[in-house]
Amino acid sequence: MELGLKGRTAVITGGSKGIGLGIARGLAAEGVKVVLLARNEDDLAKAADALREYRVPVLAIPTDISKTESVREAAKAVGAHRDFGTVNILVNNAGSAIRRIERQILWDDADWLGDAQVKIIGTLRVVREFLPLLATDGTGRIVNVTGVAGTTTWGPALTHGFNNAAINHATGYLAQDLAAANITVNAVIPGLISTEWRQMWADNMGKQQGKTRQQFLDDYCKKQGILAGRWGSVEEVADSVVFLASDRARYINGAKLAVDGGITLNPR
Repeated sequence: MELGLKGRTAVITGGSKGIGLGIARGLAAEGVKVVLLARNEDDLAKAADALREYRVPVLAIPTDISKTESVREAAKAVGAHRDFGTVNILVNNAGSAIRRIERQILWDDADWLGDAQVKIIGTLRVVREFLPLLATDGTGRIVNVTGVAGTTTWGPALTHGFNNAAINHATGYLAQDLAAANITVNAVIPGLISTEWRQMWADNMGKQQGKTRQQFLDDYCKKQGILAGRWGSVEEVADSVVFLASDRARYINGAKLAVDGGITLNPR
């Protein structure tokens, strides 16, 4: 299927690893020029190197999306760069890992607000600062990557839940706001995905329960009601984002696409 993406430019937050890097790979494989935004310079450098095989321009910019000036400077750098300039695809993927396995209702204000600054406020901040660069010729796409904690209760992820729910809701408002500029806005909602962090989590949980990783996952997926009976791959999430970024999805706007193996059907 021809997606019509070759030569376009994508900006991906949280692009140095996990789902973000998977999305970058998927877009680069279609000939898309890629800008990676993340906080850790070493991880960014490794991610940029990993994308060289696709022979597309890659720009890695250390960026803290919880800080307005950092995002603003990143947007300026993209706009001024000879290989980039106009942005066709903006993927809001960055987020915080679960800080501590404990009751988040007992956190102090700073911890709650810290997670919101990265996810919901960070997403809006990135959209605002990159909006002047977004294409208005019908190729402009915003894809917000959230998570099933925003559509179901997945303890102890309270802050993930309210952040993801807020972005899912904001997706509709942004779609309405930007429709006149020919920019579509959609959300992808991953479930349990085999990122680097989740792989370590599964190994540790398996050890605690005297099980192999696969034994733990088989039991966990059944307990959580994941109809597919397994966790998803990073590539499966990336494929969904790549499609929504393409010409094939030009009539999809304001959608919230669950890529979760059926967990949100809640068949438990």
